[in-house]
Amino acid sequence: MSDPVFEITKAASFDAAHSLPAGPKGEYRRLHGHSFQVEATVRGVIQGPVGWVEDLGRLDAVLKAVAGELDHGLLNEKPGLESPTLERLCLYFAARLKPEFPGLSRIVISRPTVHERCALEL
Repeated sequence: MSDPVFEITKAASFDAAHSLPAGPKGEYRRLHGHSFQVEATVRGVIQGPVGWVEDLGRLDAVLKAVAGELDHGLLNEKPGLESPTLERLCLYFAARLKPEFPGLSRIVISRPTVHERCALEL
């Protein structure tokens, strides 16, 4: 029998402005802002004597640090986010978190006030 596989998830929030220069309508192209939520999920088997998949405190700290880099900024100014769609935000967080958390399996970015979300399965 194989070891059970678990998923642990932490979330962080940030507020940022952006525009989509290649967007189809003026409302996308105009500078505007959103409140974002990001969730990071790590998948794996229980590790070490503590008996966890990953240290949730460490995942929380790293996730909040990356979100903090974007908080109250202009997303378009970050390399890789020149056209900061939800999809590209998922890729941005995945690239920053995967080296720290090899078991990273999912990133979800949402804009709760407009009921939009995007998920990236890794």
